Amino acid sequence: MLSYQTKVILKKEFSSYFNGPIGYLFLIIFLFGMNYLTFEPGSGSYFLMRQADLSAFFNYIPWMYLFLIPAVSMKLWADEKKSNSIELLLTMPIKVQEAVIGKFLASWSFVGIALLCSFPLVLTTLYLGSPDIGVIFFGYLSSFLLAGAMLSIGTFFSALTKNQVVAFILTVVICTLFIMAGSPPFMEYISTFLPKYFIDLLESLSVLNHFESMGRGVLVLSDLWYFTLLIVFWIVVSITLISENKA
Repeated sequence: MLSYQTKVILKKEFSSYFNGPIGYLFLIIFLFGMNYLTFEPGSGSYFLMRQADLSAFFNYIPWMYLFLIPAVSMKLWADEKKSNSIELLLTMPIKVQEAVIGKFLASWSFVGIALLCSFPLVLTTLYLGSPDIGVIFFGYLSSFLLAGAMLSIGTFFSALTKNQVVAFILTVVICTLFIMAGSPPFMEYISTFLPKYFIDLLESLSVLNHFESMGRGVLVLSDLWYFTLLIVFWIVVSITLISENKA
């Protein structure tokens, strides 16, 4: 159960996305970008695949996230530090972990809303054919968990610096490494000079492998544990970092 203070932070931060143009701009770019990539005239586009499913949509989600998720997370703490409002926030009767979790859940909920807004694609697919509902459900679930994992990384780097641009760049770099760790071309390249045990370790840490595994419509507990542990790890180190700065 979330504490009262966490809920207050969550509601405040979530509403802030819609108090200005930033939140709406994110939704427009996300929905327009995903629709374009899904239907664009490429070899993996929706219509050229000649099958009614959303594989084209989910294939592009990680790469769209790679730039949009850091844009959401970069202001979580960097903005507070730049304006010095973090000092006021942390002197209030609220624990550091409550503030961190509240802000993180607000950003995760916002990205969840963006995913829900793509629901017309599901209706279109159901109208055109008889897709596997389970595959679509797990595709959305894996997309939501992937967003949480990347946002948790962004939370840490936003807490690390008061510069939003620096937080954005660092989040993009680290998220790219987590994604590319499961990319066949990248793995093929580094296998030429790295030992096999290190290659296996990188593959196990790849968000792309676990994302694609769930996207096949198969629920494997190791995938759920992977995303859960990844989120918890980055949130815990964010709490630790902010607590040390507070002290």
